[in-house]
Amino acid sequence: MVHLNRIYTRSGDAGETSLGDGARVLKTHPRIVAMGAVDEVNAALGVVRAGDPLPADFDELLARVQNDLFDMGADLCVPISPQNEGRNPLRLTAEDVERLERAIDRFNADLPPLTSFILPGGTKAAALLHVARAQCRRAEIDILRLMDAEEGNRCVAVYLNRLSDLLFVLARAANQRAARSDVLWQPGANRSE
Repeated sequence: MVHLNRIYTRSGDAGETSLGDGARVLKTHPRIVAMGAVDEVNAALGVVRAGDPLPADFDELLARVQNDLFDMGADLCVPISPQNEGRNPLRLTAEDVERLERAIDRFNADLPPLTSFILPGGTKAAALLHVARAQCRRAEIDILRLMDAEEGNRCVAVYLNRLSDLLFVLARAANQRAARSDVLWQPGANRSE
């Protein structure tokens, strides 16, 4: 259980912060950047859920994803290292990724096949899901940069990859359920002859 009595500690005023294992790192460290990007995705999903009422199955799924993203932050907060082996840190697993894949398959089953790339838009919920999807892609890149520099849980990057796919599918499903068409890309449509 977490107990936070004071929100500010002043311990980060010099540009450093603590990881879950007590190590101090710069706030510009790739690990902290990656954690911040994951937090942005979580916040974007909060905006989606707080907006126009979502179908119950969307809201339930996104609530679980938000919790997974907080778990991901905990995973990232404790580096994989010999000194952290005995800590039993929270780590995302292949099972978490598989749960997303099942959700993608379930929501995609009723969607018409794509005949073009689509642009973010349609309903407000769909547009917000696309914003979260784009942030998720950026977070995945930040995670991959971190993993280029040091060892990490590969399930974190794979989870974000699947999550961006899920958010794409949910955006399309949101439009379909509202009887709105996807906004199709029309290559070169605005070029003058």
